[in-house]
Amino acid sequence: MSRRIVLFLVFASVPCLCWAFQQSSASGQLEGHLKILSMKEVEAADGNVPGISPETYAAYPPVVLSADGKQTVSVLTANAQGNFKLALPAGSYVLDVQDRVRKHVRARPVLFTITAGQTTHANLEMDAGIR
Repeated sequence: MSRRIVLFLVFASVPCLCWAFQQSSASGQLEGHLKILSMKEVEAADGNVPGISPETYAAYPPVVLSADGKQTVSVLTANAQGNFKLALPAGSYVLDVQDRVRKHVRARPVLFTITAGQTTHANLEMDAGIR
């Protein structure tokens, strides 16, 4: 009798395992770079700011929002070079700078789509300069 119960539990759990596998395989990767164009009134002519510190990237974290821009999906942490990476379920999203309006940051939100099993690249440029 106990052997029947064990077999039942094993076979009953197979659909759950399949569902979990389908859910995890329906995700993809987001990779990108946060480029900070200006931190003060005068910068180098090429637009690249030399010596951006990890603290500067931490002050302006990229954020992934729902496609309509109303819900925060994830707040990212850019590394010391401004790069970030995140696994997301397949779908459409918006990449922006967290609290962009409140911080008076000039950045254009980027719409991107995650495809299951693939890596999507989305870069974000921002200007926190004084004008």
